[in-house]
Amino acid sequence: MDAKPEDGLSITVPLLVNYDEKPRYALGDLEKAKGLDYVSHQSTGTTSFFKTTFNGLNSLSGVGILSVPYALASGGWLSLVLLFIIAIATLYTGFLIKRCMDFDPNIRSYPDIGETAFGTKGRIFVSIFMHLELYLVATGFLILAGDNLHNLLPDVEFNFYGIRIGGRQSFVILVGLFIMPTVWINNMATLSYVSATGVLATFIIIGSIFWAGTSDKLGFDEKGTLLNLTGIPTAFSLYAFCYCAHPVFPTLYTSMRNQRQFSTVLVTCFVFCTITYGAMATLGYLLFGSELQSQITLNLPIENISSKVAIYTALVNPIAKYALMLMPIANAIENQFKSYCNKRSFSLLVKTALLTSSVIVALTLPFFGLLMGLVGAFLSVTGSILVPCFCYLKISGAYRRIGLEEVIIGLTVLMGLVILVTGTYTSLVQIVQNL
Repeated sequence: MDAKPEDGLSITVPLLVNYDEKPRYALGDLEKAKGLDYVSHQSTGTTSFFKTTFNGLNSLSGVGILSVPYALASGGWLSLVLLFIIAIATLYTGFLIKRCMDFDPNIRSYPDIGETAFGTKGRIFVSIFMHLELYLVATGFLILAGDNLHNLLPDVEFNFYGIRIGGRQSFVILVGLFIMPTVWINNMATLSYVSATGVLATFIIIGSIFWAGTSDKLGFDEKGTLLNLTGIPTAFSLYAFCYCAHPVFPTLYTSMRNQRQFSTVLVTCFVFCTITYGAMATLGYLLFGSELQSQITLNLPIENISSKVAIYTALVNPIAKYALMLMPIANAIENQFKSYCNKRSFSLLVKTALLTSSVIVALTLPFFGLLMGLVGAFLSVTGSILVPCFCYLKISGAYRRIGLEEVIIGLTVLMGLVILVTGTYTSLVQIVQNL
């Protein structure tokens, strides 16, 4: 039986005939064939299209906007093609996640997709990679904020009961305390207002960098290199990190009031983020060339007003995005103990504990660029490229046939494996060298 989902990509849904099981169908495809209306999941959310789009933009666009110039500097001008390739591939795997969820109304989270495809082992595998990725990304936000504040205020230090805390560490702790109220928000619709500030911050940062290159006379004079083969693994890893929000997509999908619009949300988010990433990478590389640091804000002369605007605005992204990254982890922990504990008080305890542990890790691992490269190569590629492909092939039964879509999925998997192996090796070597 053939069907065309609303995301516009053709898919063949087989009748998975198995004499030991009942046939399974893609949810909604039978209803479509009969000309009936349907809802993808039995229990839909209350978040509107625009609020979901803001949450989606915030999950995709964040600290990657600061590291993408460094990625371009690592690989050279031609590596910008890799950004667009990864954007297309991860948008496609985003559609695959949606399709997986439409096969079963009981799928509500990313681990549910893993369990539907590969049973309990699949759930455990997806859960480990998903939660570790989100946790380290959130930790990277704290490192970023600490680095930028220390760059602005290098002489600040605090005394706490006789213990002197100074430098970057003090700012990591302060940012953690400032973020805490946003972590306690449970409602996705309410969180969308926090996300909107993150989207606005992206525009301001790009505008500030352009301002720095024109009005502050830094100049867009750097020529750069056409291609740097030794830096391609780093560039690939950081580009992949820019599109690492897939574990959040099921949460966004199930939170929507009208889930038919989720494909449009994905396209809108990916197009917007790819344009902003490409613009930021180009501006940053023209400004600083091969001298770019892991965060472009660290290159900016702090005496300029444009630099201060960019750096202070960059602090909004960690604050706006941290809670969104942490929510799936907190929900998973809360669901494990929901029958034993008061939900609200236990929720606050779990989220506070996660934030506290994240602050401790951020104090221990100070290498933002290298950490994000490792997350991008190993965890983001696994969670955003490999897992959606393998789960979709298994759930849909597409692995039993060979067609155009299966070839596309195979090439996507191959690209993901190349990034995973080369990027992970390069990142680990660089981390060890900097310890």
